[in-house]
Amino acid sequence: MADSKDWRVLVTDGDALHSLAIVRSLGQKGMKVTVSSHRGVFSLSFYSKYCQKRLTYPNPTDKKEFINFLIGHIRKNQYDILLPVRSTITPLVSEYQDALRPYIDFVIPSLESMEIANSKEKTFQFAEKIGIPIPRTFYPQSVSEVEAVSGKLKFPVVIKSVFGSGSKGITYVNSMSRLVELCDKSFKKGNSTSGSFILQEFIPGEGYGFFAIFDRGEPKAIFMHHRLREYPITGGPSSLAESIYDERLKELGLKMLGELNWNGVAMVEFKLDNRDNRFKLMEVNPKFWGSLNLAIASGVDFPYLFCLLAKGEKFKSVFKYKQGVKFRWLFPNDLMYLLAHYGLSFKFYKDFFDGSVNYDISFSDIKPNILEFFLAGGYLIQNKGRIRYPQGKPKIID
Repeated sequence: MADSKDWRVLVTDGDALHSLAIVRSLGQKGMKVTVSSHRGVFSLSFYSKYCQKRLTYPNPTDKKEFINFLIGHIRKNQYDILLPVRSTITPLVSEYQDALRPYIDFVIPSLESMEIANSKEKTFQFAEKIGIPIPRTFYPQSVSEVEAVSGKLKFPVVIKSVFGSGSKGITYVNSMSRLVELCDKSFKKGNSTSGSFILQEFIPGEGYGFFAIFDRGEPKAIFMHHRLREYPITGGPSSLAESIYDERLKELGLKMLGELNWNGVAMVEFKLDNRDNRFKLMEVNPKFWGSLNLAIASGVDFPYLFCLLAKGEKFKSVFKYKQGVKFRWLFPNDLMYLLAHYGLSFKFYKDFFDGSVNYDISFSDIKPNILEFFLAGGYLIQNKGRIRYPQGKPKIID
């Protein structure tokens, strides 16, 4: 059991599902947690019993307004630790870390490393340079460049937004005519500067993740998982995952983050290509990740380790953890998985009788979990009513 701490922690992105795991982890250790978000009443963690104070900040898309507000608030209030959660906030903390550090402690990579990890274009170029296997990737700047590589493309092709994360900003395309149509629309909108999207081959296989916290280039804790179910079903956040240990996966994850001289938490996502049995890089998530609950349940409490590292406290590195632990995100992820299968999934129902499966449902802190159920409606709105293939259906053509 971790020692009790009474640090005052400001957690951002209280509307994110995994923020609830962070708030509960820190609150159970006696920390005084302030949960912040720009989404107000839609922030799940606002309703946790471990949330001592709530803070609503400006939309971080206006970064100057957000940073000025954040610095002003931190200066007026006494916090020990800033814990950024999502990909909207974390890069801003990296960019303005020198302005923030006089008032609060946190762990964040350098701006140079963050910019590589936060851009898929730069991530894949960097990975290829250091010898990390990646899907075949193209970086077009015009429709003519898309047409020029047509002979090198094998459909389906994946269009990825340079700055999207997880399943956001991904579209599967099965023909050249459709690819040109979508790319043309993007370029006409003025999105061609700095490579707004990349094109990749579709990798058939299952998803795996390597997770770590680094101290200025040195790994202090690691974790790995295998996605058993996900939503969207073509590739997205886990709805059921299992803790694993794989030497090849560890080697690739450590190499990627080590070469970036990483500082703080990160996820390196791969697919195990079923054509050649090799791990292929999908993305680097330079932040806390959606499946955080599984790592905590397996014995790697990344939020707590983040706080220890931020305060400069020494701790024993965590390189071993429980394997075979399963975690299920019933609402909204697994419910959406079920709906995508028209309610006909034997595995979905069978897992209710599997005692080894963990859930984020806490009867002693139930309010956030009640609200989680209604997030499925948000998914439907976000996907414009498309449930089964919101990103398009990748059709494998031999």
